Amino acid sequence: MLGLVLGTALVVWVGDLLSKEWVLAQMTEGEQRPVLGELLQWHFVRNPGAAFSFAAGSTWIFTILAAAVVVFIATQLRSIRSRLWAVAFGGLLGGTLGNLTDRLTREPGFFVGHVIDFIQVWGFPAIFNVADIFIVSSMIGVVLLVLLNIGLDGVRRTDEPRGDAPARAEADRDATQPLDPEDRP
Repeated sequence: MLGLVLGTALVVWVGDLLSKEWVLAQMTEGEQRPVLGELLQWHFVRNPGAAFSFAAGSTWIFTILAAAVVVFIATQLRSIRSRLWAVAFGGLLGGTLGNLTDRLTREPGFFVGHVIDFIQVWGFPAIFNVADIFIVSSMIGVVLLVLLNIGLDGVRRTDEPRGDAPARAEADRDATQPLDPEDRP
């Protein structure tokens, strides 16, 4: 599954990087271009904070958080045995690396760079990028996997006893009970 995680991450990271480079080469900051009328537009902005430009003066915090996400995923790589978890972690890793690349390499400087955002959807209050799409989608996937009790190994765990649990529980109880003097050999 390591290959699936890293392959997904690479595709997402490269897709995000290429889309941002296209925006930088083809648009000026603040420019808007309709793609599907008002429903979907390219709108080039540099985001110094998180979603909705939240905490714009604290870019370094988001850089540290992104690095922590990357480290966390790296520590889990050997445990992943599920394709669903591999795709979710790969998308999250690729998206996080996409925005982290901006924070490390874009203006105004290392560690505090502004993220390139350009996708604007009618009725949605924020402008976002390809990395953001994968971060949000992957986190939704992670939440669903957790809610479904699917472990990193792909096994679904439930609180319901298995079909043979009552017999097994009785056998276990009998094995741990001291024998009555009458039952001893």
